[in-house]
Parts: sequence; C-alpha cells; structure tokens
Amino acid sequence: MPRYLSLVRIDENNAPAGGPSAELMQRMGELIEEMTKAGVLLDTAGLTPSAQGTRVHYEGGQLSLTDGPFTETKEVIGGYALMQCKDKAEAVEWTKRFLKVHEAEWTVTCELREVMEG
Repeated sequence: MPRYLSLVRIDENNAPAGGPSAELMQRMGELIEEMTKAGVLLDTAGLTPSAQGTRVHYEGGQLSLTDGPFTETKEVIGGYALMQCKDKAEAVEWTKRFLKVHEAEWTVTCELREVMEG
C-alpha cells in the first residue's frame, strides 16, 4: 500500500496565542487513536516553533545556515503525519478529518504527498 506524507502548514503569526486548546488536543488524540487502530497512521508529530529551527541551504556548491524565525515566510510546517492508505482518496479523507478537529480560529493547510518508493 502506498504511503502519504501530510505536511501540516500553519501561519505562526496568526495561530491562537495559547496554542491548541485542551479540547482540540483531546479530539486530536481520539483521531490519532482511531487512525492507529485502523492501521493507517505510521507516525505523527507536531514541530517546535520556527524560531527554534535552522535552515540549511545549498546553492552553487556553497552551504549557508539561517537560524529562525524565518520572517519572510508566511506559512511554516507545524507538524506532519505519515499514513499508509489504499489510495490517495483515502489519504485525503483522513486529512480532511484531521483538519475538521480544529476550532474555527485556526487556519491550517495540509499538503498531501505520496512517498516515492524504491
């Protein structure tokens, strides 16, 4: 079965100040448990704020490092989910369910990509 990576994109500047609510975390936990029991979810995690990150860039044979925050970037990857689904349609449905557990004040985009095998 193909694997799909869902990259969770958020705008750190417009995310709720207190972060995820307890209710959101509970709904997220329930969905994660359901996905795990269904054999779909292989791995998932949230990421630390971009202010704690470093970009490593390679261009023209040269490496450069930039410490966060990355002010020129509107959206950052706030987390990910690695799923194994029968097809892309199933991966899209799980991703929709993930997005729907969020409250209305959240703006979240998931970029869903199939993992290349071999």
